[in-house]
This record gives sequence, structure tokens and C-alpha cells, in this order.
Amino acid sequence: MTALAQRVPSRFLPVLATVVLFVLAFGVGSARYDGFASGQVVANLFIDNAFLIVLAAGMTFVILSGGIDLSVGSVVALSTMVTASGLQAGWPVPLVIVAVLLIGSTLGLLMGLVIHKFDIQPFIVTLAGMFLARGLCFLISVESVSIKDKTFRAVATAAIELPGGVTITYNVVIALLVVAAAMYVLHRTRFGRTVYAVGGNESSALLMGLPTTRVKVGVYVISGLCSSLAGLLFSLYMLSGYGLHAVGMELDAIAAVVIGGTLLAGGVGYVLGGLAGVLVLGTIQTLISFQGTLSSWWTKIVIGVLLLVFIAVQRTMVRR
Repeated sequence: MTALAQRVPSRFLPVLATVVLFVLAFGVGSARYDGFASGQVVANLFIDNAFLIVLAAGMTFVILSGGIDLSVGSVVALSTMVTASGLQAGWPVPLVIVAVLLIGSTLGLLMGLVIHKFDIQPFIVTLAGMFLARGLCFLISVESVSIKDKTFRAVATAAIELPGGVTITYNVVIALLVVAAAMYVLHRTRFGRTVYAVGGNESSALLMGLPTTRVKVGVYVISGLCSSLAGLLFSLYMLSGYGLHAVGMELDAIAAVVIGGTLLAGGVGYVLGGLAGVLVLGTIQTLISFQGTLSSWWTKIVIGVLLLVFIAVQRTMVRR
């Protein structure tokens, strides 16, 4: 392992560590529990966390730029409420999808503009956005709204057959497409390279003539878009809209991105790391489910410990 670490560039080591952690956790589950080492269990990790994968992809852009977005969980909840209430009112599914994506993107744009124009810390602005979006949920309805639209339910329950008798949902396909698109934008476009530059050293990026303003606002638009899309996927997963959906999900997304190797200070990280981080969180939850006697709150405890460990490792790397 030491020889491998010496050959692998240091910027890849956090992602490699996350992948190794996922393999070890899955290996422990496979050794201890019958039926754990199956293709469907792996597929279920993606099925149960497709919305979080999309959320983590958007959060990666924000953290890479040196920011943070605490509003994403509330935007997910708002998206489920708009979806459910729109379908209940008889809106066609395409119109609901467009409305949800526009709302999420607009909220992201507004927060990005406030952060840039008034030079306010992203933590404060997105905290305000979190309360705003959560409050809008309860303006729509204080009760859970069931989704009964036949087209929407058909998409939600449809399964895609894979070799070996493994099935996945369309949510998984959408989540993987989002990850692929995010990777392309970050590594193959000027916008993506500027995101890394701004997160690494904004002053240097500005002196180089890079469009830092557009990027600093754009990452919040992307995060808002991903949050609203994650809300649509969560609506497909839960088949309901509710103002209390996704409480704390913003912390899960941040944890997944950080555990996946993205520096909270910005400038270093990969979308694939966020995906690996989500899989680690999902594996921990699956292990606790298979164990059967432990409370689901142990998931939060383990995630908290992992988060502290990865942040400590990041600080050590930065100092070096």
C-alpha cells in the first residue's frame, strides 16, 4: 500500500482512500452476512442514494470553489412539494419538471448573486436560503401530499433489468448521467478549470484574467439545479411531497463530498470522490440494517467519526 501511495499523485490519494474504505466496508459485510455480497445489494446502494449522488455532484462544485451550500436539503423538500402539488393540480409531468428545475436554479442564482454582490459569507446566505426554501414548503401545504399521477408512478416503479438478475431504477441512470456530465464540465471545460483556480487562490485567478465572478455565481446555480433534480428523484423514490423531507440531507451531501476527498478549503477534489463518499455512507447504513439490532442513529455516529478523520487527514496534507 505504501509503494502504491508513492506512485499515485498526492491529489488522488484522498479519493483512493475513500474507494479503499468502501471496499473494506463491503468486504466486512460480505464476510459477516449471508447475501451481502450480491449484485442487487450493490445496485440497491445506487437505488437508495441516487438523489444523494446528484446532490453531492452539485455540492462538489460549490466546495471546490471555496464555498458551501446549506440550502440543498430544503430545496430538495421544496422540489418534492412543488412536484406533488403541481401533479395534484393536474399539471402535465413535463411542465412540473421544468418548473421544479427553474425554481432550484433561480434560488441558486439569487444566493450566488447575494454572495458576490454584497461579499457575504456563503454560510450565512445559504443558511438564509435554507430557511426560505423550508418555509415555502409549508406555505404550499403543512401536510404530506401523495403523488397519484399514473405517468409519474409508472416511471417511479419501472425497473431496468441488468445481467445476473440485477435490477435498477431510472433514478440510478439519471444520477450516473449527472456524475458523467459534472466530470466533463469540471475537467474538460474552461468553467471547470476556473472553479479549481478560484478555490485554489481567487486572487491569482483574478490576476490571470479568469471569469471569477461568473464562476462564483455559476456554482450556486449548478448546486440549485442539482438540488431540484435531486428533489425530483426523491419524489420518485418517496412518491410524496412533504415539508419535512430531506431534513439534514445537506449535511449528508457535505459529508459525502468531504469523505470523498474534496478539501473544504476548495481547489482540490473530484466528482467521483463524492460518488465514492455516498457509496461509503450507503454501505454503512446497509451494514447496520443487516446487523439488525443496532439503531439507525449509529449511521450518524460512524459518519461523524469518518468526517473527523478525513478532515484531520486533509489538514495534514495541506500543511505538507
